[in-house]
Amino acid sequence: MNTAITQAEQNLALLQSLIPSGESFHIWGYTNEGQLLGCSCHGVIQETLHHAFQALGAYDKMIEYAAGTENGEPRILGSSIGIQWAVTLEKERKNSVVFVLGPVVNMPIDGKSIRSALIGSHHAMNDTSWIEPLCALIPALPVMSYAVFGRYVMLMHNVLTGNQLGMEALSRGAKIQEKEPAYEINRRNRIDVYQSEQALLDAVRRGDINYHHALNRSSSLSPGVPVQGRDPLRQIKTSIVVFTTLVTRAAMEGGLSPEIAYPLGDSYIQTAEDCRDSGELHSLAHAMYHDFIYRVHQLRANPHCSHAIQKCCDYIALSLDRKIHARDLAALVGYTEYYLTEKFKNETGLSVSDYVRNAKINRAKLLLQSTDLSVNEIAERLAFNSANYLIRVFKELEGCTPAAYREKQQAEAALGPEGR
Repeated sequence: MNTAITQAEQNLALLQSLIPSGESFHIWGYTNEGQLLGCSCHGVIQETLHHAFQALGAYDKMIEYAAGTENGEPRILGSSIGIQWAVTLEKERKNSVVFVLGPVVNMPIDGKSIRSALIGSHHAMNDTSWIEPLCALIPALPVMSYAVFGRYVMLMHNVLTGNQLGMEALSRGAKIQEKEPAYEINRRNRIDVYQSEQALLDAVRRGDINYHHALNRSSSLSPGVPVQGRDPLRQIKTSIVVFTTLVTRAAMEGGLSPEIAYPLGDSYIQTAEDCRDSGELHSLAHAMYHDFIYRVHQLRANPHCSHAIQKCCDYIALSLDRKIHARDLAALVGYTEYYLTEKFKNETGLSVSDYVRNAKINRAKLLLQSTDLSVNEIAERLAFNSANYLIRVFKELEGCTPAAYREKQQAEAALGPEGR
């Protein structure tokens, strides 16, 4: 056990060094059986947060995770009051240490709301001594979106395991990027939020399976409907109900039948209403968005395309950040390059190079509309040879420069839907 404690302490120190000094994150190490080995906080703070971890049910979920997880992927553990933790395991499964990151909240909440939600609940049936100290600590907890917290979680997991998993691993239980600003209600740029939400819904309408950037961008700008109430879990549910309703409408605009879209959306809303865990709610929202995206994508897939050519089109949609050549697609489906290029043009009406070029310009339009990335950064992100080449191709296809396109989109966003 001494060896385990020493190794856990070393890993705790390593993980703590990766967290910016301005973030009040806490990292914990437990044995598989639930014994606390170490923590980055001490004294009353450690005692209070550990007690809350147990009383809110996250501790039991951690034990279940350590005993039952098969794929070793990290997991978000939520609670009925909107406080969240994340758990992951070391690379070695035998006698491995369970590491916990948190707690955090995804929107500002106050101690009064927490007190009202906990007093008289099943969490406080046997012991209420931890509630007041926890309420006093609430203002010090990090406030960040699910997407930002998820990046920290994946950073911790990948450092411990040597893996290179992206955010999609959390959706099952995009690359790790630099931390984005935490959400603050009073500083929210509503035009940016509106543009990012439109990009999010446009991805549904188009069945765009390369949607992760739009989803992460929107999540980092706003965690949802900024309502304030006595029940933090109710706040998250309200956001998911609104989000599901908007996504359902966008899917129908993309061609999904109302006979399919309405019952599907209602099913997700009912599942959210029945949920008592904030971590499960966030996973549910991601699963719902993914489900609608893929249903529209399958609906809009060219029925005249063979399976092989549709597979190439899907590969292109997911690979816009790299150079794509006909030989890559030929190898993907097992054709010769000559046969692939002839078949691709016959079925899509475009050469491989023109199809890729059009797809990249459509992606550039989305980035210009929903982000502050410069033209140089967009050119680099989409693997254009230079910004000048992107500008030339963009103007050829759209009739204006990227800068002019962005200016027009921003002007329309400032007017809002009624001014269009």
